[in-house]
Amino acid sequence: MLKKIYLAFITSLTFSWAFAQEIQAPTTDIPDSTTKPQNDSMQIYHPDSSLRIINLNPFFTLHVDSALSYQLQINKNPENYFWYLKNSPVGLKINKDNGTLSFKADKSYFLSGRLKYDQNYKVNIGVQNLSDPKEKIDTNFSIVFYSTEIIPSKVKPLVNGTITVEEGDTIEFKVLCETGSFPIENIFTLPNMNLPNFTEVDKCGDSFKWSPKYDFVKETDPNKEKVVLVNFIGSTRFQNRDTAQIRIIVRDALNYPLAKEEYNQVTKNVQRYVLQLKYTFLQLDKKLRKTKGLRTTFDLTAASTSLTGTVLTTSADKNLQNKGKILPSIGLSMVPIREASVPNKTVDQNQAALIRASIKRLEYLLRDNTLLGDKDWDITKKTTKLKEDLKQTQVQLIDVPIELTNEMTEEQLNRYFNSPRVNKKYRLKTN
Repeated sequence: MLKKIYLAFITSLTFSWAFAQEIQAPTTDIPDSTTKPQNDSMQIYHPDSSLRIINLNPFFTLHVDSALSYQLQINKNPENYFWYLKNSPVGLKINKDNGTLSFKADKSYFLSGRLKYDQNYKVNIGVQNLSDPKEKIDTNFSIVFYSTEIIPSKVKPLVNGTITVEEGDTIEFKVLCETGSFPIENIFTLPNMNLPNFTEVDKCGDSFKWSPKYDFVKETDPNKEKVVLVNFIGSTRFQNRDTAQIRIIVRDALNYPLAKEEYNQVTKNVQRYVLQLKYTFLQLDKKLRKTKGLRTTFDLTAASTSLTGTVLTTSADKNLQNKGKILPSIGLSMVPIREASVPNKTVDQNQAALIRASIKRLEYLLRDNTLLGDKDWDITKKTTKLKEDLKQTQVQLIDVPIELTNEMTEEQLNRYFNSPRVNKKYRLKTN
């Protein structure tokens, strides 16, 4: 029994010695391409490979009023490299020595407009070897800021809530937007009635333009006014809507182009009638001049005959005395002959005076009712005044035969009508 125990002990001792010799046997060192970091046992450096960032996140999402601290790592010893950023948003920084990204999303950045929500900021990042200028890497990542606080965007027209406009005028104003958390992307223009020829607003900054026609307001509308409501409905990408309403009061107004056309037509009618009267006056005046010349001839002949008879009666010759007694009777007999052959045309004289007075009156009315400025708002009154006076003159001269044909120009008629002889002949005589 003791022999068996002794043999087992010797066998186990021999086996233990052989195993110990195998462990302590010398080994050959095989070079390894990896080296362990001194500080971080989880990071492995690869000096023989190309430079790269091993934990770059291509996309960061950051809430407002929060902080970001993220350390980037490379596959080389970071003590020999320099970190840098390009085109970074305000507030984003990186530690040049260890590549730690840091950012404090302060709300003041967004309130001042230096940063915006839901906008993709592309940031360029690079690592440069301090010893070898050729060894570097440039890449990029994106960062987006968001907020759970929703500030509504509003539609803001550049006018007050109510606009008053007259027919024929044009209204135009811009529709702007007050940007909140989500900007307004589309604007829909919705009037409460059919508006012809208006400019729609499709986006922020567009202009609304509309010109109501002259027949837009009807006679049956109360106070001759019509109210138009125009709604501008803005929507964001998430279909959040805001509506701004503009109230347009359209008043009945004078159709000035049509009124001016009517005024011009009435003015032409008056001017044409004045020319006809001037030509009629010229014909009457010529007849009166001819009649006056014949009557003057009769008067001079009668006077000379009577005077000759008086002279002959004082002669010593009996025959001449007899002739002198006859001649005064002959001169006296020429008076009824004159009245019978060349009567005094009192009617023509009165008609000529009346026509001249009517011409003067119409010319004064034309000057007194001339349009003033680009738009004379008394054009309706002036047109009505010209119509009434023209009609009154035509009725007053209804018995006077108006010469419709005219062989003289307007300049010739005006020269004759305004000549000193005519003015002297027909001027007003006072006792």
